[in-house]
Amino acid sequence: MADTQQQSEGKKPKQPQGAPRGGKDGGATKGQEAKGGEPKVKKPRERSDYVARLKTHYEQVIRGELSKKFGYTNRMQVPTITKIVLNMGIGEGVADRKKVDNAAGDLSLIAGQKAVITKSRKSIATYKLRDGQAIGCKVTLRKARMYDFLDRLVNIALPRVRDFRGLNPKSFDGRGNYSLGIKEYTVFPEIDFDKVTDTWGLDITVCTSARSDDEARALLTAFNFPFRQ
Repeated sequence: MADTQQQSEGKKPKQPQGAPRGGKDGGATKGQEAKGGEPKVKKPRERSDYVARLKTHYEQVIRGELSKKFGYTNRMQVPTITKIVLNMGIGEGVADRKKVDNAAGDLSLIAGQKAVITKSRKSIATYKLRDGQAIGCKVTLRKARMYDFLDRLVNIALPRVRDFRGLNPKSFDGRGNYSLGIKEYTVFPEIDFDKVTDTWGLDITVCTSARSDDEARALLTAFNFPFRQ
């Protein structure tokens, strides 16, 4: 009898379903009590008046020049740059995951936006690759960050490329998108060369709303892309 009474006293009554979880009185949790019992409220983002330099140049100069050259009747027909995609493949990441993380950190510094780690979609036994394994990283830039990156690419990074002789004017895909490759991503000023242990290549794709390669080439030329003559 004594054992059964101790077991019944040791059991706690079950909390009914739907009852709020929290402290002894069913109120706020410890984290809420420490902060005065008020739930967290996200502050709205403050809108800045910053406008990228190249965007202002496009609106004031480039749009008018392209309208005269191709005879656009509507300003919405003028092609624009919609986004820029940065991609970095890390083949050595199959054996060492830290190299992928380091590359993603450096790519985040270059783009000014957090990079996304890309993973393999299928297993390949020849390359010792498993499904879902980290093999690279990428970033998609739009709006102000896109124009800022484009400004640094044309005016700072490309002139620092070793034995640079201009960009290939034929690297368009037929739909107005242009792709270029950089052998060493250390040409960007955000990267401290003394702290870099491994160097990888960087693929850059500039996506435009142009309907033909000629329109896209004229658009990028107006942005001072150094195409090879």
